[in-house]
Amino acid sequence: MFASSSAGFATPFILRFHLLDGSNIRLLPEAAVLRSRRRRKLSDGSGGGGREKRIMCCCSDSVVPLRRSSGSSTKSHAEKSEEWRFDGNKIPHLVRNQALPSMPFASPPQSRSQSKLYPRCIPRNSGPQSRDTPPKRDTGIANEKDWGIIMLNENVSESDTNEDGSTWYRESGEELGENGYRCRWTRMGGKSHDGSSEWKETWWEKSDWTGYKELGVEKSGRNGEGDSWWETWQEVLHQDEWSNIARIERNAQKQAKSGVENAGWYEKWWEKYDAKGWTEKGAHKYGRLNEQSWWEKWGENYDGRGSVLKWTDKWAETELGTKWGDKWEDKFFAGIGSRHGETWHVSPSAERWSRTWGEEHFGNGKVHKYGKSTTGESWDIVVDEGTYYEAEPHYGWADVVGDSTQLLSIQPRERPPGVYPDPLPPPLS
Repeated sequence: MFASSSAGFATPFILRFHLLDGSNIRLLPEAAVLRSRRRRKLSDGSGGGGREKRIMCCCSDSVVPLRRSSGSSTKSHAEKSEEWRFDGNKIPHLVRNQALPSMPFASPPQSRSQSKLYPRCIPRNSGPQSRDTPPKRDTGIANEKDWGIIMLNENVSESDTNEDGSTWYRESGEELGENGYRCRWTRMGGKSHDGSSEWKETWWEKSDWTGYKELGVEKSGRNGEGDSWWETWQEVLHQDEWSNIARIERNAQKQAKSGVENAGWYEKWWEKYDAKGWTEKGAHKYGRLNEQSWWEKWGENYDGRGSVLKWTDKWAETELGTKWGDKWEDKFFAGIGSRHGETWHVSPSAERWSRTWGEEHFGNGKVHKYGKSTTGESWDIVVDEGTYYEAEPHYGWADVVGDSTQLLSIQPRERPPGVYPDPLPPPLS
C-alpha cells in the first residue's frame, strides 16, 4: 500500500543523511520563532470585532462543479466558458522589482477559507463529509493548517450508505520499516448514488530515526458533468546531507480538466528553506482553453548572504499560429548586478517582432541601460538612478518554521538503546 517513499502521492526523491542522531537538528532560536508567530498574529486580518457570526448547516453531498462561483448553479455553457477565458491581448506589464514575479494567464489569487475546505456540517458519529472542492489556480502552496489534517490513532476500516444513496468509506493504518521508518495514513472517499460523481482524499505522516519528517495530502475528484481534478501537497523536514543544516521543503501539484470543452490547467509549485537563510522558490504552470494555450515558469534563489537571482519566462500561442511571450532575469549582490529581458510576438505568417533590453547596475548610482527591437529601436545610455532589489525573501525560514507546527510535532518511533539509523552511502561522483 504505502512504500517507504512517497510514491503515489508526489514526485519521489532520495535524501541521504550523515548525522546519525536526528535529535540534534537545530531549527531556530525560540525567540525568533516567537517573534515570527507574534508578527503573523498581529496581521492575520481576522478582524471583525464583535460582529455576529451565524453558522448554517446543510447535509447535501453533491459534488461541486469544477469552477464553482457564488452565482447561480444554472449557468449557461457560454457563461461557463467565460470562466476559462484568456485574453491574449491583455498581457500584464512587466514588473521587475517586486518580491514575486508577476503571474499572468491566470485568475486572481483567492484565499483558501475554511468554508471552502469544510463546506458541510459534520454530524457526530457520521462518515467523512465530501471534500470535493477542486483546487484553484495561482493559489501557491497552502499552509498545513489550511488542510485540516487529523490523523487517527487507531486502525479503522468502515463504510456506509447515506440517506440520499451516496456512499462513503474511511480507513486508516500504520506501516513500519527499517531505520525507524513509520508511516501513518488515513484514506477516505465517497460516491454519489448514481456513481457520476466521486471524491478521494489521503493524508499521511512519515518519520524515521534520522530526523526525517513528512506530512502530505493527495485528493482527487470528478463530477457529473465530466469535470475532474487532482491535487497533492507535501511538507518535509530533513537534514542536508553535507552541511547537517535543517531544511524544510514544501511542494504542491494541482490540475483540473473540464468535461464539456477542451480546457484544463496544471501547476507545480515548490519552496525550499534552510536554517542559514538559503531559499529557493519556483513554479511551472500550463493552461489551455479551446484554441489557446499558455505556459509560465519562474524561480527565485537567495543564498542567505545577500545574493539573489530571480527569473520569469511566460509564453502563449493559438492554433492559428499566433505566439507571444515575455521573459526577464535579475541578478544582484551587494548593490551590484544586472537585469535583462525580452518581449516578443510571432504572427500566423511567421513574422517575428521582439524587443530586448538590459540594465547594468554598478553600485555607485550609475545605471547603464541598453536595448533594441526588430523595428529599428535602439538605446544605449548611462543614467543616474538608484538600484532596488530584495536580497531576502518576503517569506523565509522563521516564517515556514512558525507555519509548520504539525510537521515538527510528528513523533518518531522510540529508538531502542544502542540502536542507530544506518547512514546512506554518499552519492557517486
